[in-house]
Amino acid sequence: MSHSVNSILSQIRTFQTQVGPTAPLADIRRSDAINGMVTGQPVSAPSFSETLQGAIKGVNDAQQKSGALAVAFERGEPGADLAQVMVASQQSQIAFRATVEVRNRLVQAYQDVMNMPL
Repeated sequence: MSHSVNSILSQIRTFQTQVGPTAPLADIRRSDAINGMVTGQPVSAPSFSETLQGAIKGVNDAQQKSGALAVAFERGEPGADLAQVMVASQQSQIAFRATVEVRNRLVQAYQDVMNMPL
């Protein structure tokens, strides 16, 4: 077992020498989470309400895009074909159904918590 690990490590080292030096570590960008851990500053994650608002905004945008494509198709505009209208319509329906399902689950979880005995 240790022989196979050592042989793999030696192969990795030979490949590294064949490839040559890589970019210096200073050139590598760190993510915000890593920077927060290194500098000791807290990394702000989006709140639940911000995440929910962003998701609802995305559903609204999909529905508006679908409506605009349907109107453009009805007017006979050259850029809107039936396939695009149908795909946009299905995407907005799926997004809306997912949003309704999330709402239903949140309401059910709230009701479960409220019905817990003290």
